[in-house]
Amino acid sequence: MSSPSKRREMDLMKLMMTDYKVEMINDGMQEFHVQFNGPKESPYQGGVWKIRVELPDAYPYKSPSIGFVNKIYHPNVDEMSGSVCLDVINQTWSPMFDLVNVFEVFLPQLLLYPNPSDPLNGEAAALMMRDRDVYDQRVKEYCEKYAKPTDAGVAPDEKSSDEELTEDEYASSDEEIAGKADP
Repeated sequence: MSSPSKRREMDLMKLMMTDYKVEMINDGMQEFHVQFNGPKESPYQGGVWKIRVELPDAYPYKSPSIGFVNKIYHPNVDEMSGSVCLDVINQTWSPMFDLVNVFEVFLPQLLLYPNPSDPLNGEAAALMMRDRDVYDQRVKEYCEKYAKPTDAGVAPDEKSSDEELTEDEYASSDEEIAGKADP
């Protein structure tokens, strides 16, 4: 196993051992979703986002690609694609950083200290510079509308998919067909 793949595996395991919910995409270790909660004492508090992470082949020497799956109102996040404009991730990334840093330091810092002078969402940047109270209210509205736990793929009572099936779903016609022997 090469060094970057060992490091990728180690960083992913370290992230999975934290309180973050990690959901793999496909079979590899290069794409996954992470449940991320808005930082306390910010207009994003109470919001829950699903963050898509893609690790390049050259990780940790090349930064991960990070994007919000559910909508967020922020000057440095593209509202349509969820792409993040984050200097530390995009330009000043260092192999000394790991995935836990992204979720415990970089993303909370991004939400706590938006940079309206380098926007991906020009409307959010302009509103933030023009009227911070109205901007904060819009952020909260987006949190209520798009960043509930269910929007990030979290079941409200954390049931497994088997428990969520209704009796009608259990009694499907497939069982009847599968249960009959050929004549």
